[in-house]
Amino acid sequence: MVKGKRVGIVGAGNVGSTIAYSLAMLGTCHEIILRDNKMEIAKGKALDMSQAAAAVRSHTVVSVAEKMSDLTDCDIVVVTAGSPRLPGMSRDDLLMINAKITREVVEGIAKYSPNAIIIMVSNPLDVMTYVALRESGFERSRVIGMAGILDSARMAAFIQEKLGYGGGQIRASVMGGHGDDMVPLPRYSTVAGVPLSDLLTQNEIEEIVQRTRKGGAEIVALLQTGSAYYAPAKSTAIMIEAILKDTKQIHPCAVYLEGEYGYHDVVSGVPVMLGANGVEKIIEITLDDAEKEMFASSCASVQTLIDTLNTNKFFEGE
Repeated sequence: MVKGKRVGIVGAGNVGSTIAYSLAMLGTCHEIILRDNKMEIAKGKALDMSQAAAAVRSHTVVSVAEKMSDLTDCDIVVVTAGSPRLPGMSRDDLLMINAKITREVVEGIAKYSPNAIIIMVSNPLDVMTYVALRESGFERSRVIGMAGILDSARMAAFIQEKLGYGGGQIRASVMGGHGDDMVPLPRYSTVAGVPLSDLLTQNEIEEIVQRTRKGGAEIVALLQTGSAYYAPAKSTAIMIEAILKDTKQIHPCAVYLEGEYGYHDVVSGVPVMLGANGVEKIIEITLDDAEKEMFASSCASVQTLIDTLNTNKFFEGE
């Protein structure tokens, strides 16, 4: 139990409420504050979770912020607020709608929790992280996008399904943007330290890579009325725990690049060390030519969305 730590969650839908539940069960923080436009639903979920926490003897209290000014002095604020991705809708379709929502939310965070670390979960993830960084004025170490842990977990699950063994020993690695241009890295993926290429054929690995890229869409198609939330929520909770407990663990996260991997003024998923100050170090791994090309393509996709925002004069008047 980390004493006195406070986590705000803006957006108490499936992802936000599952993050809160995961944290409450672990007793990771002292207080979780939910903020949502659907106030009564948020209050009901908070009450239910507080009782679940009591059942497992967790000290965590879950409450609701009736207005943004109630979300004060948080150590971390998670932003899941936004229009959901519906079947047939690309992440790009959400761009302008969610950029405006992100701006409004982040202005409130900067005002009422100016020392917080922001974790973005809203899609399109990489560009929403970029918007949050620009709008908050925070240093880049305190604005982090959740995607790499989720994409790596999806890849690991697909590897386990393909192999039929190795559960709990699979370390999959994914870089790049959270979308169809993500960069799964089989070369850096292992099962109990054994390289993936020693266990699967090139064709099998390529199947896993393609399925990983479409992992979110596969779940959207199956659910029909929404998108994934258990794995995204758990992935976010892992990041929160690493920050609050200052573990210095390395996880793939979306972060603003200032020359790393040769890129500037763009957000992309790269391995980072997470600690009490957020992103405390960006790890630059060696990429081969094919991986560099995929990473370039991924960064270009995010850049296109940033350019769209600039074309629509989104950042003017800051």
